[in-house]
Amino acid sequence: MSSGHNRDILADAASRAARYLDTLDDRSVQPAPEAVNRLKDALGETMPELPSEPEDVIALLDDIGSPATIASAGGRYFGFVTGSALPATVAANWLATAWDQNSFSSVSSPAIAPFEEASLRWIKEALALPTTAEGTFVTGATMANFTCLAAARHQVLKKAGWDVESQGLFGAPEINVVVGQEVHATVFKVLSLLGLGRDRVTVVPADDQGRMRSDALPALEGPTIVCIQAGNVNSGAFDPADAIIDHAHKAGAWVHVDGAFGLWARASTTFAALADDLERADSWATDAHKWLNVPYDNGIAIVREPDSLRQAMSISGAYLLASEQRDPIDYSPDSSRRARAVDVWAALKSLGRQGLAALIDRNCHQAQWLAEHLRKSGIDVLNDVVLNQVIVHFGNEKRTQRVVDTIQNSGVCWCGGTTWQNQPAMRISVSSWATTDDDIERSFEAIKAAHEEIAP
Repeated sequence: MSSGHNRDILADAASRAARYLDTLDDRSVQPAPEAVNRLKDALGETMPELPSEPEDVIALLDDIGSPATIASAGGRYFGFVTGSALPATVAANWLATAWDQNSFSSVSSPAIAPFEEASLRWIKEALALPTTAEGTFVTGATMANFTCLAAARHQVLKKAGWDVESQGLFGAPEINVVVGQEVHATVFKVLSLLGLGRDRVTVVPADDQGRMRSDALPALEGPTIVCIQAGNVNSGAFDPADAIIDHAHKAGAWVHVDGAFGLWARASTTFAALADDLERADSWATDAHKWLNVPYDNGIAIVREPDSLRQAMSISGAYLLASEQRDPIDYSPDSSRRARAVDVWAALKSLGRQGLAALIDRNCHQAQWLAEHLRKSGIDVLNDVVLNQVIVHFGNEKRTQRVVDTIQNSGVCWCGGTTWQNQPAMRISVSSWATTDDDIERSFEAIKAAHEEIAP
């Protein structure tokens, strides 16, 4: 393929992507069923015997794929705590993809290794976490929790005289894991992957906002890991870090923070106090593809003691020679890995401290405005709106589901169903740089109209 042909293909893809983004505001947030069915039918063919021209592949991809997508890159998608990708991060992602670097070491990619160091340093500065902590970029908060809790498992067993990396868990001292009643489901998944078990945890009751009750913490003995939550996935509430960390550290326990989106409150000028004292924990997991608004997939794991992370994650092999440089493979569960650090660097460079703080603050104020106006319209708001999450209730389960379906089918905005305090509800998560005040007002009118349309 000639360089000119290659350039034409990339230019065509960029043009199609730009057109897609430019038309988001005018399209339905939820795709039409016909578009999804057309995509499925087109993908039902058997694998072709003969090659296709790249430009034809891109044209078909745009033709059948673009209309079938959820408009989550726009400003009126409020599902699953999803951030839209900032323009600089989309372009950086394309460029890094063209570089096609395997970013596992400074030898495999002398360029990406320093990007990773710089990005992690900026993340720690933005979130006011210990500058000496070590970290890594992974697929998302699930793998970030996995990475942090693997480091925790290493350290608490090391203190008990056990080398888990060499000896495994057979015959190891038992590890006590303490979580809150509202712990995210992915933490249980991670505990099962680490051999610590879903059902062997101690569950601490939560209050009416989903915060772990520090007054109900058990006595802690032996190797122990305590998992706290920064930003309840429904209510946005924060576990009381100060009291929990005091209790845990007095017993020599490791404290891990699951802060997939809520940890970003520490970058805010208005809402940072919600996340006070979290810097005293031992590890932190968060997502960049949520509130930092970079492309999928991008999670971040940070561990206070670098050696705990390195011992849990390091690898050796005949061709993996030791380096004097920091090699990402020594801190990550991945070996071959894409250049996620470039996306993060581009986001932080384009936003700066002030832009990042403004993004967090704006989304939180938009959530509060929306909650206030929903209440005034007679819609039940079930949580104290302290961050960017709003939970609303439309009566019984059947009516709530019908209202959610009506909102989604209207195409004006997209909000998802959930269960909160054993009640069916709808969750609104305001997490996108692209969300304007006009988007919030249009979405409010759509929610209000659906509420009025469906009979009690």
